[in-house]
Amino acid sequence: MFKEENKFNSRFEVIKSLESFVDQKIHDLLNPIEQSWQPSDFLPDMKSEGWHEELIEFRKRSMSLPDNLIVVLIGDMITEEALPTYQTWLNRLEGVTDITGSSDNAWAKWSRGWTSEENRHGDLLNKYLYLTGIVNMRAVEVTIHHLINNGFNPKTENDPYLGFIYTSFQERATKISHSNVAKLAKKAGEDRLHKICGIIAGDEARHEKAYKLFMTKIFEVDPVQAILSFAKMMKSKITMPANLMYDGNDKNLFARFSNVAQKLEIYTAKDYAEIISNLVNGWNIDKLGGLSGMAAKAQDYLCTLSERYLAVSKRLSIAGANEKFSWIFGREV
Repeated sequence: MFKEENKFNSRFEVIKSLESFVDQKIHDLLNPIEQSWQPSDFLPDMKSEGWHEELIEFRKRSMSLPDNLIVVLIGDMITEEALPTYQTWLNRLEGVTDITGSSDNAWAKWSRGWTSEENRHGDLLNKYLYLTGIVNMRAVEVTIHHLINNGFNPKTENDPYLGFIYTSFQERATKISHSNVAKLAKKAGEDRLHKICGIIAGDEARHEKAYKLFMTKIFEVDPVQAILSFAKMMKSKITMPANLMYDGNDKNLFARFSNVAQKLEIYTAKDYAEIISNLVNGWNIDKLGGLSGMAAKAQDYLCTLSERYLAVSKRLSIAGANEKFSWIFGREV
């Protein structure tokens, strides 16, 4: 049981109070750089004497990938490559800001550490796709350019509570997407891509754990505002970070990419609903006691939200028409 107030006057004070906790946990949540994988670990060794044969075999294996899976892989890579936008957004959250750019406080170290780990994802997938020779890299690069230029609005304002709820959701979503691409790559006989997407999914799982842990502590310290923020974020709906992707011609590019991912069951409306359920259960929303007023209403809303989304997902129909993508030289998917 708890009262609907806490000893802190603002969310900024709550976030500041958690700095020592983050500092204690940061080494568990981020891998040491010296022990971390790097993109070159998974790509042909271009300095070896047999690089040419290795590259030929690499490209031969990639030819087994179906176009629809390639489109989703490209979309996932483009999403990862918009990292400058994501770090800029994270650095705006009140209390998390890296004031000097190399601040020594725990939140700043987390932000830079998270960014440095995430940076490898786009690098690796970009180089993989470039070396395959099966995609229109200029069209892909133009899309990345547009996406970073267009930015994104996750509807979190400068609120760290909303920000950590968003990242808890989004890291799990990217983990699911990369994991499912890995499975389909293995099914297609492309073991290298299976390993690549699997290890990226592992990073996302660790980052998901971190952001969920941050929110767990916030729920302990400031449960009323935390649950109100959770409900507010869910009512706003989670905006996917690449929703403003554009290749210079197709203004519906993100919707069509998402449609392909849904058809392949890589990331679906059902996944969206199950992520909500995972967060509700992980933060023990149904077990929070002593709530009243708006907080109690938020609790009721959240505890039934996943079921409502699941019901909607069962009624959704996916458009069946084939569509062309500039990323794969205008071929139909």
